[in-house]
Amino acid sequence: MRRDQHPLPNGKTLWVIDSITQLEAGAVGCVVVSGSHGGMSSSQVALAYRPLLTVFNDAGVGKDEAGIRGLALLGNEGLACAMVDYRSARIGDAQDTYENGRVSFVNAPAQALGVRVGMTVKDACALTA
Repeated sequence: MRRDQHPLPNGKTLWVIDSITQLEAGAVGCVVVSGSHGGMSSSQVALAYRPLLTVFNDAGVGKDEAGIRGLALLGNEGLACAMVDYRSARIGDAQDTYENGRVSFVNAPAQALGVRVGMTVKDACALTA
């Protein structure tokens, strides 16, 4: 599984991780691009580590919007979250998400950072720098 960390110009760190379960204590305030779906279980992991921005795969949204439930969970805690369209990046592949992902959904804290539907993940991450 991929787990890369890259410094951003503002001193924060970009984590590119295939699974959100690869987060650890150093993730507080960082930017995370994950290959994981944006459902409740994945978002609860992100909530525990409190990244500035977390990017998940929308997993086709799913029944009862299960694939994007994390938008509200993280948003209610003031944490930015964006989903990428499952057709733009492979689920489980964070590098593909970073390089090719297109934002499909955002919560209010992500909008406050300037993240918008349709933008690339690279551009969304650059807004935090």
